[in-house]
Amino acid sequence: MSAKGYAIHDTNNWSDFKLISYDLKTAEDYDIDIAITHCGICGSDLHTIRGGWHSPDLPLVAGHEIVGEVTRVGPKVTEFKVGDRAGVGAQVSSCFDCSTYYDGIIVAQLIPDQKIAITTMRTTVANGGHLRREIPQRRQGTRDFFNSRKSSLTNDPPFLLSKATGGYATAIRVHERFVFPIPDKLASDIAAPMLCAGLTTYSALVRYGCGPGKKVGVVGIGGLGHFAIMWAKALGAEVYALTRNSRKDEDIKKLGADHILYTEEEDFTKSYEGEMDIIISTISVSAGIPIRKILSLLAVNGHLVCAGLPDEPLPQIAAFDLLVNGCALAGSHIGSKKEVVEMLKLASEQDLRSWIEVLPMSKLKEGVEKV
Repeated sequence: MSAKGYAIHDTNNWSDFKLISYDLKTAEDYDIDIAITHCGICGSDLHTIRGGWHSPDLPLVAGHEIVGEVTRVGPKVTEFKVGDRAGVGAQVSSCFDCSTYYDGIIVAQLIPDQKIAITTMRTTVANGGHLRREIPQRRQGTRDFFNSRKSSLTNDPPFLLSKATGGYATAIRVHERFVFPIPDKLASDIAAPMLCAGLTTYSALVRYGCGPGKKVGVVGIGGLGHFAIMWAKALGAEVYALTRNSRKDEDIKKLGADHILYTEEEDFTKSYEGEMDIIISTISVSAGIPIRKILSLLAVNGHLVCAGLPDEPLPQIAAFDLLVNGCALAGSHIGSKKEVVEMLKLASEQDLRSWIEVLPMSKLKEGVEKV
């Protein structure tokens, strides 16, 4: 089966999209074909098409917040039928045989035995075999991490190779394990951004105990940050929005935050030190705000969770910065299928809506430049 998609051919001309035709991966028993109707523009797309994280294989069709209609199901597919509305996020396959997979924590990152999740764009898909990668001995910035990984394929049964393609396209073919049902009450354009930006923040919150009685800080009120506020409030937490100045006050209040801290103020932490159980950072913590100031806001045993994935490395910190309140520095990268289903159910039941602008796919250049 072939598809058409908007591809970049040069990371220096990252918004110069050309319409190309290409073949989808070989259809397998558990695969689902989806005719794409909507795809979000995520910050991760920009990191990728600009070559900020790594040097991508070109031409590249990006996009990983995908919603559409099921047009074909493989003979062993049980969760979907033709005509269903379905979504796909930042992952389309995995090794299927490690403890991380069986625990239901499916994340697009390296795992100890060197098997790897397959991301919706950038990655080579192995049909009938596993993709293995070497783990680098030293990790610096995100770009260094991606570029230092070398791919090799096992000598398992013969398989075909095809490059995973994203959602700025007419169609996608995905294993059913990585396809999500979209609730009837949730519009496709509202659901699409939830499948990466929404999930990244929802997963970080629920894994670190967000709920009634908890106090949650959100650093950076943009695509990820607005979801973090929305989910935290829906889960019953008291929410603190950390933003540079008062420019976004009206939006922050509409989202439901209980407190606003202006990080451009020298003493913005003074009245809030030791108060927050969880802080979700959606920004580059190496830019603008000293990380020890953010850590000082945490209660005893609190967590600073990095949900953003900037190009730059984390700043140097001292052990003492963590020991004072026994806090932890953590990370969260997308989430599990169980969490996606829970998140979409929550959004449907509480009428939670992504804040979006809708453009036709023909205006993709305009869209990515706005982001």
